[in-house]
Amino acid sequence: MKAAKRHYLDFEKPIAEIEEKVEELSLLAQKSGAASMADEISRLKKKAGTELKSLYGNLDAWQKTQVARHPDRPHFRDFVDTLTTDFVELSGDRKFGEDSALLGGVCRFRGRPALIIGHEKGRTTAERVEHNFGLARPEGYRKAVRLMDLADRFNLPVITLVDTAGAFPGAGAEERGQGEAIARSTERCLTLGVPMVAAIVGEGGSGGALAIAAGNAILMMEHAIYSVISPEGAASILWRDSSRARDAAEAMKITAQHLRTFGVVDEIIAEPLGGAHRDAKTAINSLGDAIEAQINALSKLSPEELRIHRRERFYAIGRTLNESAVIIPIPAANANA
Repeated sequence: MKAAKRHYLDFEKPIAEIEEKVEELSLLAQKSGAASMADEISRLKKKAGTELKSLYGNLDAWQKTQVARHPDRPHFRDFVDTLTTDFVELSGDRKFGEDSALLGGVCRFRGRPALIIGHEKGRTTAERVEHNFGLARPEGYRKAVRLMDLADRFNLPVITLVDTAGAFPGAGAEERGQGEAIARSTERCLTLGVPMVAAIVGEGGSGGALAIAAGNAILMMEHAIYSVISPEGAASILWRDSSRARDAAEAMKITAQHLRTFGVVDEIIAEPLGGAHRDAKTAINSLGDAIEAQINALSKLSPEELRIHRRERFYAIGRTLNESAVIIPIPAANANA
């Protein structure tokens, strides 16, 4: 079976040329049975690896934005299929309807009963339309609140996977209370009496992301982004020129590395060389290991300690050196459960 054609980003063109040449020579050698091309193929593969390492070791904020949006990056269903078993999707907000941009359900996460929620963008055109490109409406966030209520009732740790450009900005969504729904979902995250681990796996856009990301621990994939507005949106507001998105991305400090420095995220999850889209299984399992370690550590805290820790964790962001924070310490993440 012929492998799917790899999608290259604009800045990856030098690598694309080398890898396409490798594929071309490999097919030619396979058809002709000639072994004389082996050395050249090996040389080109080594060169491609060196170029890839150099390129991905020096990505700027705008290039990371493109990687975070890569169409082949693992999506919510990929994480669920790899990290969980016995997943049962739960639908509807019991008030208006179902929102396929935000999915969730109960599962066994590496053998442990848990509840998982996340944005799903879809891959094909039909799937993207079905999931509204991962842009959740009010009913999506009200569904999230309903599922978190369920987790609290049955003492299930909550795992959330964030990958959205933001909440859906349509008139219908606003008429049905988009802002209120986002606020209620954020509030429910903060009041949970069970461990909550959130992971930014692609785009983390504005309140649409924060609504399911106010957890005890915030993890972020190495090439993900997290911001109050998209770079294009910021450029349109600041300079009335969306083409200056690169400038906005740099100014907003939206990368995992910047946000870890600011204390917005707690841990950066390394991605395979070339991004999660080149080796989705490895990337997913790396995130799974980090989530498992965090849940094991957080499970040692009482419900009230979890609430206090979660609240103070967010209060501490932006706190000056003269202010003190009372934060319940989490046991070492790699400690035995």
